[in-house]
Amino acid sequence: MEDDLRHEQIKFTGNNFSNHNFSEQAFLGCHFLQCNLSNVQVKNTRFQEVFFKDCKIMGVLFSECNSFLLSFHFENCLITSCVFSDLSLIGTNFHQCQIHECDFINADLTEASFEGSDLEGTVFENSNLTSTSFVNADNYVFDPNKNTLKKTRLSLPGALSLLYIFDVIIEP
Repeated sequence: MEDDLRHEQIKFTGNNFSNHNFSEQAFLGCHFLQCNLSNVQVKNTRFQEVFFKDCKIMGVLFSECNSFLLSFHFENCLITSCVFSDLSLIGTNFHQCQIHECDFINADLTEASFEGSDLEGTVFENSNLTSTSFVNADNYVFDPNKNTLKKTRLSLPGALSLLYIFDVIIEP
């Protein structure tokens, strides 16, 4: 597959792409189902309307992707130690995912959704979280002074995590 540079409307099911080099390739309208994408190299890779479901994605530097028309959707994925910094991820869905130890620094997450996701150890800093949904998400902690929060959707008890940076004590 590394010799092919353009992949359109392909459904990859159960593939182990661990340590593959996807650099300089284009994935347009593709679906990755139950795939292992650990440590995949994505330098200047185009992802346009790509759907990841039930995938294991570890150590991927998405910040190295080609950002032109970048769009993808994640559902029920294990996403660990990935970097999404400096990307425009407007409207991107991360539904029911485990997003652990990832970086969303300087990211535009306007109208993105992390609904039902576990965000343990994930960093949001200097990110635009306007109209972003964290409904039923767990373990998110970010400084409201270091991110743009306008019409950001939160649910209890997760929303209380935003108070941790103020060193306040919340009693029942």
